[in-house]
Amino acid sequence: MSVLARSVGNAFRNKIRTAAVVAVLAVAIGLALAMLVANQAVVGKVQELNASVGTVLTVNPAGAQGFDGGGEPLTTAQTATAAAVPNVVSVVGMKALRLQTETAASSSTTGTTTQQAGPGGGPGGGTSVVTNLQAAIDAGTLGNRNNTSGSTGTGSTGTTGTGNAGTAPAFSLPITATGIGAEVDTAGKALNITSGTGLGDYTVASTKALIGTTLAEKNSLKAGSTFTIAGTTFTVAGIFDAGTTFGNNAVYTTLAEAQALAATPGELSSMVVTVNSMENVDAAKTALQAALGSGKADVTQGQRNLQTAVSSLDSVKNISLVAFIAALGTAGLIILLIMVMLVRERRREIGVLKAIGARNRTIGVQFVLEALVLVALGSVVGAAIASFASGGIASALISSNSTTAATNQRGPGGGGFGGGLGGGGPFGGASQLLTSVTASASPGVIAAGVVAVFGVAVVGALVPALLTARIRPIEVLRGE
Repeated sequence: MSVLARSVGNAFRNKIRTAAVVAVLAVAIGLALAMLVANQAVVGKVQELNASVGTVLTVNPAGAQGFDGGGEPLTTAQTATAAAVPNVVSVVGMKALRLQTETAASSSTTGTTTQQAGPGGGPGGGTSVVTNLQAAIDAGTLGNRNNTSGSTGTGSTGTTGTGNAGTAPAFSLPITATGIGAEVDTAGKALNITSGTGLGDYTVASTKALIGTTLAEKNSLKAGSTFTIAGTTFTVAGIFDAGTTFGNNAVYTTLAEAQALAATPGELSSMVVTVNSMENVDAAKTALQAALGSGKADVTQGQRNLQTAVSSLDSVKNISLVAFIAALGTAGLIILLIMVMLVRERRREIGVLKAIGARNRTIGVQFVLEALVLVALGSVVGAAIASFASGGIASALISSNSTTAATNQRGPGGGGFGGGLGGGGPFGGASQLLTSVTASASPGVIAAGVVAVFGVAVVGALVPALLTARIRPIEVLRGE
């Protein structure tokens, strides 16, 4: 009988024990593989950040900060100034709008196109216009609280001043709308269009629009459907997925169309500037600030704004790597203990084999192969466990670390304006990056993990295998 056949047979000699060993190994190996998948997913996301957000600068009007800021708006002419700065590869102008449903707008004392100072104003002061769309986000406690704190009217619909102050109507959240000069979102990343097409030429006025997935579902819209903004009929060119609930309660139009809807031709709410490499970001930021003027524009670096998010991702990466190593070590320790026990049980068998001429190396290889058979079975079950569990484990790790980071970022007492429309949470755009990390058990990652497991298993089985060389046939046979 060959060494391999004898090893496989020995692995199944005690079926109950084999099943128990395989089950324990499967848990350890499954955890190791799941942690490796989570680690690789986070590494990929960090690389994506370095390739995109890390080279993005955001330009806002000087002094603008949500609905608390002020200053003068940016202009389209300033995009040419920004584009002329060394190392700048692209400049995308944006115009912020807030779309309010017709029913909510009709109960307000403001007109259909007004500069609104309430919650929801982004940098540069968004412009509110009416639409027949229904917001995909319920106002809830935070929305109604922010609306109440921001209301200063004196009519029957107001919450302060004179009139019937106790009968304020139900608040409907505005819908975020942005005019863009290229197919990128407000963070400078390419829009993820899931159905339909883009808008074509983003520099000219067009009644085509892109709409977020949840907003489309709320209003039963698809590519080719129509809706209205300020009395103008728009056609849905495509549906996009921003990765967050707030981000998908949004509409994108061309920059020229948004400027026309706001009746502010040539005016921008912000600019997204992309630099050619991370090494040139700091120099480009300084040059861009000088070219635009410190009294006219504020230039911020996307990577530094998202430092908290990146720190959370790095924490997840480190935790998952440590957990992967620990799980590998556990699997190796299990193999070591099992094989030591088997060597002790089979002393007589080993002595007989040596007495009939079997070499120490042959007997040692037999025990190593037996250990690898057990590991192979555990790896099959563990890979299945990792395929189902890796996504949940990664999400739990990311959620735990982002929550801790958010608490540290806000400090005691909570954050900002309760997640108002303009704030976007304690991380700003970082929350989208945290929640958009997808852990999928790809064959390559699983294969790499299994190779690591087999390597540890060989090391764990070598020590017991070497112990067989110390067994003397004459001592074993004399004791029988």
